[in-house]
Amino acid sequence: MEQPVTSFALLPGAPDSPVLLHVPHSSRAIPDEVRAGIVLDDGALERELDHITDAHTAELAERAAALAGLRPWRFVNRLSRLVVDPERFPDEREEMAAVGMGAVYTRTTHSAGLRPADTDPEPLLARYFRPYARAMTEAVAGRLAATGRAVIIDVHSYPTEPLPYELHGTGPRPPVCLGTDAFHTPPALTEAAREAFAGCGETGLDSPFAGTYVPLDFYGTDARVGALMVEIRRDTYMTEPGGPAGPGLDRLATALARLVDLV
Repeated sequence: MEQPVTSFALLPGAPDSPVLLHVPHSSRAIPDEVRAGIVLDDGALERELDHITDAHTAELAERAAALAGLRPWRFVNRLSRLVVDPERFPDEREEMAAVGMGAVYTRTTHSAGLRPADTDPEPLLARYFRPYARAMTEAVAGRLAATGRAVIIDVHSYPTEPLPYELHGTGPRPPVCLGTDAFHTPPALTEAAREAFAGCGETGLDSPFAGTYVPLDFYGTDARVGALMVEIRRDTYMTEPGGPAGPGLDRLATALARLVDLV
């Protein structure tokens, strides 16, 4: 079956920019054939999307790209993470599988059933997950070929109050959480982010969410690929859950553009 052209988009930046803003969780779109496998009624599904979607992060990345001195590239998921979550490991390495939220979710943020527990994930992995992973791999390879390095900035948001699905929800929840990887996040990248977001409130590390996304072809083996996850607490820029963006979005876009310029 042919991959829908609307599933994801690589939006070009400057030819000599190594930076790739990755926006995996901003969309609420679910194709009809995928919706048919979700057991929630329409109202419950809308409430789940309010909680699980990193609302307005695609707009945040778009504004930041326009403000940056050297326009970064953007890779944006056009479908909801309830279709597939492109940032999960597709195998036993994924710790979130323990709560029914591996690459294909079977449980909701509040531990209710989303899909039948015996759902075969393979059709969704084949149609959506693997093509996304290939395209993201090619996008990173393109930055390496053009500039000799790649810097993935993973753009996320998270709720002010922890949700039941969170495995590490008891720690600090600062306005900006930086997720790092021991191999792919050099100290200079973390310090650049701290400097860039200094005007947005406290910046913390790896709490409540840790790690960052790197395509598996490069993960743990290619030090030319730098990566950092930026998790923004939602009360700093929007009405929770799932409401409109506020003036904080402009401040964050300026900070994100500053980070792009610094790296």
